Amino acid sequence: MDALSLLDAGLNQCAVVIDRDGGLLLALLTAGLVGGTTHCTGMCGPFVLAQVSARLERVPLSAMSEFRRLTGAAVLPYHAGRATTYALIGALSASVAGHVGALPGLRWLSVALLALAALFFLGYAVRNVLSWLPRIPSLGGNRLQRWWSDRVSGLARPLFGNPTGWRGYGLGVALGFIPCGMLYGAIAVAAASGSALTGALGMAAFALGTVPSLLAVGLAGHIAGRTWRTAVARVAPAIMLVNAGVLGWMAWKLVA
Repeated sequence: MDALSLLDAGLNQCAVVIDRDGGLLLALLTAGLVGGTTHCTGMCGPFVLAQVSARLERVPLSAMSEFRRLTGAAVLPYHAGRATTYALIGALSASVAGHVGALPGLRWLSVALLALAALFFLGYAVRNVLSWLPRIPSLGGNRLQRWWSDRVSGLARPLFGNPTGWRGYGLGVALGFIPCGMLYGAIAVAAASGSALTGALGMAAFALGTVPSLLAVGLAGHIAGRTWRTAVARVAPAIMLVNAGVLGWMAWKLVA
């Protein structure tokens, strides 16, 4: 089979997945859009700004143009790297969940994962509306997250010097492993599919959803990021409630 035939077969398979699991993919895309504005700008924004500064500092003033500024601020290799890591995590988690769910007595795993993700998004919406609610203690989870984040950031630090091309892509691949609560919820949704391809496409959709807010940060700094974040934060609870409803309905359909 030649390369064109393989590409055509792959695209056909992706089309089947999109038609079959469109609701799950849309839920992850919108979760990325909302999470990107209300969460990722604060967590990943500094990484983006550091790359933008490093990239533009290497361009001579005589060669600086609006196109150079825009392409430098977009840091597209970084976003492609993040999407690669997220897709691999989605494929792996969905494959494991699919095999485990096929075991006797564990067929409810997909239902449990969807229900867990629905509760996560519901809690996210309520927490944004009722901001005065106390945060639930993490029982050491935050400490472990910080430890892991420090390790990943330390390994990726040499790539910040010239984050272009493969270095920018590698930086995105590495920093894609930094843990966060929104990522956990997205992985639970992807894993519930039980299909490696659906899990990969779902997490790629989630990564795509996070790009607009980070592009805003890269193009105009934190001021644009905060403006975009404030505008979307007003509708974020409603979007997350819809997501929770869709995932809950999908879980119910698996039971019924």
